[in-house]
Amino acid sequence: MSASDEGNAAAAGYAPHPYVGGRTAVLRALAAWRMRWPGAPRVIVLTGNPGSGRSRLLTGFLMMCDPGYRKQLPLDDLDPATVPPDLPAPAVPSPAGRTAAQLLWLISDHFGLNADHTDDIFTELATREEPVTLVVPDVDQAGPVRAANEPARVVQDVLKPLAATETVQLLADVPRELAAELAGALPRGQVQIIDLDEAEWADPKGLVLHAETALTPESGAPELPYTTDPSARRALAEAIAARADGNRLTVQLAVQSLLMQPEGFDPADASLLPGSVGEALDLHARRLGADPQTLRLLLAPLAFAEGEGLPVQLWGALANAVAGRDMSQDLADGMLLAAPFIQPVEASPEQDENDEVEASDDGGAGSGADAGRTLLRLMHPGLAEEIRSALPDTRDAQTRIAMALLEAVPQQDWSKADPYIRDHLAAHTLDAGLLPQLLTDPGLFAHADPVTMRAAIEAVPLEQLGAPARTYLRTAPLLTRSQAPADLRAAFLESAFVEDGLAPYAEALHTLGLTLPWRTLWSVPLVGVRAVTTGSLPPQGGDGATADAAGEADGTTAAQAPDGTTAAQPGGPVPASGTAAPRPVAAFIVPEGTPGSRTVPRPDGDDSEGDGRALLLHDLLRPEYVDADPAQVQLPSEQAQAAAPFGLSRGADYLRVWARADREVVAALLSDTPFTGADLSPDGVLVVATARGVTARQILATPPPATPTVPAQRTGTADSDASDGLEGDHS
Repeated sequence: MSASDEGNAAAAGYAPHPYVGGRTAVLRALAAWRMRWPGAPRVIVLTGNPGSGRSRLLTGFLMMCDPGYRKQLPLDDLDPATVPPDLPAPAVPSPAGRTAAQLLWLISDHFGLNADHTDDIFTELATREEPVTLVVPDVDQAGPVRAANEPARVVQDVLKPLAATETVQLLADVPRELAAELAGALPRGQVQIIDLDEAEWADPKGLVLHAETALTPESGAPELPYTTDPSARRALAEAIAARADGNRLTVQLAVQSLLMQPEGFDPADASLLPGSVGEALDLHARRLGADPQTLRLLLAPLAFAEGEGLPVQLWGALANAVAGRDMSQDLADGMLLAAPFIQPVEASPEQDENDEVEASDDGGAGSGADAGRTLLRLMHPGLAEEIRSALPDTRDAQTRIAMALLEAVPQQDWSKADPYIRDHLAAHTLDAGLLPQLLTDPGLFAHADPVTMRAAIEAVPLEQLGAPARTYLRTAPLLTRSQAPADLRAAFLESAFVEDGLAPYAEALHTLGLTLPWRTLWSVPLVGVRAVTTGSLPPQGGDGATADAAGEADGTTAAQAPDGTTAAQPGGPVPASGTAAPRPVAAFIVPEGTPGSRTVPRPDGDDSEGDGRALLLHDLLRPEYVDADPAQVQLPSEQAQAAAPFGLSRGADYLRVWARADREVVAALLSDTPFTGADLSPDGVLVVATARGVTARQILATPPPATPTVPAQRTGTADSDASDGLEGDHS
């Protein structure tokens, strides 16, 4: 198949594809791939220069692959060799705005795979009896952060393993610099590269048709001599296509420019027709009597815009920053100048203004914080690439943009910042080489979209990150997985900062006006904690009596627990007036030999070896261990537990604290590692053990007043099935 097939198709009287308008040779190759024609490759890599029409071509091909859309196309009029068979539509997972991991989980969800890890996805696909067909478009748009180079990661971590899986039939649209890497991973005969800019796949007649169609009044063109006269329109279309050197974006910009401002255009003057995207910009400016550099400076903020686009209210400030001068008058006078190159877009209405996140590790991408606003973006990524590449120093431009965005944060209060600034400042500073300096602000960590923030931080070498950024990075999977709002993100980060010894950062999160459900009191990095229990040590009497004596005087001594450990029983002495209060503590069951622990004693006459467990005491409210006999720990009485304002429910990797008065959840805790123990004291201190260690959190919610009720028989395990401490695991 080659470009000569275009002429053969036309000679046979076949109609062009109504959306693509040509590309017969490529469509024949794709149709053969779809029907698994003998000799057709299993993997096709589609590539080309920016603006070569890859996305439009794939869209047109997928129209013919969709059973519902096929009914709307004149398939009988098309070249039969370009029409794929009537099969179920292929899977089309879009990488646009997604990370490689998100793309993989999207594929897993589509095929209903039973995968726990990303590597399992390829294993599951390889064991399927029937081959699966995937079309992956727009790989160049992958990732929530442009400077993080996510397209390369998608090729390495997603497309290459998919291409190597024999049960996968793959068609992928990738940038030219990555095409050879993807194709080179497969033996000859299994893969084919289709480069739309090579002569073999060129489509000069289709390009003329593309320009001619855009010039017709039926397509919205004004009535002009060269749009209403078929021969003049055809001549102009041929001239535009000839100058564009096969690039469809150049043709599109040329047509939009002359139709939006037809004054000053002479169709007979070939010097007014662009030969590249850059020339389309410059010729348009000169024809309108403007400086081409002014047009490029006006468009530069949009060329650097992240996400779905730039809020219009930020455009002026960023244009001033890039230009280094006041561009307000240029912007006011230049709307007609810039209009052919700008596309307004309404942000996805997925979230409210203050609920920034609408993405997770296994789903869609991007933030919904801009929902309901009109954003501006350049009408094609190739146009943005041209503007950026023509700037003398893109890093300097990004630095100026980042500084202007920072200055636009009112009183440096991230809760009042424009959602675009909160979510995308990290991306701009990454491109400017300044991201590590930014990653010291707990407020930004809490308010920024964790998907974009995580992607930006992961693009920085780990050795360049400070301690707060490393804490954020290890917490980020929990933030994205939970899709938590800012308050809960702040709570997760507050605990993580305490765990990592960064108490000032944790404390700062309590000063930001956010409603955190807890305050983390302390955290210890203990390994092997099997269970935790809260209780108290009896007070020492004023006469110097020891805690041991106090316990014995009350008749409450250590007793054998059902699981074989020695545990104290509920109850204990009530301190007399003027004596010290009981000391709240947390008791951990730890491996024998843990420093500071005491071996669990066995009953008299039991000479068997121990089970390797010991008890370790820690103050409940302060970050210090307690040197005392664990046998003297007194557990809360049943009356104290019943009067406690909060209850606790537990799952494998989540905990919920709820108010007893109205059963409303006041705190929800997720963990990236399974819980090994949890308990809630009557005073609302939640002690949780995981493989990472033990952490205590004071619940901050004010419980509603209890409504007197007649006590009912308890059912279920909603109350305190979470405690598996000294009395054993009853969950």
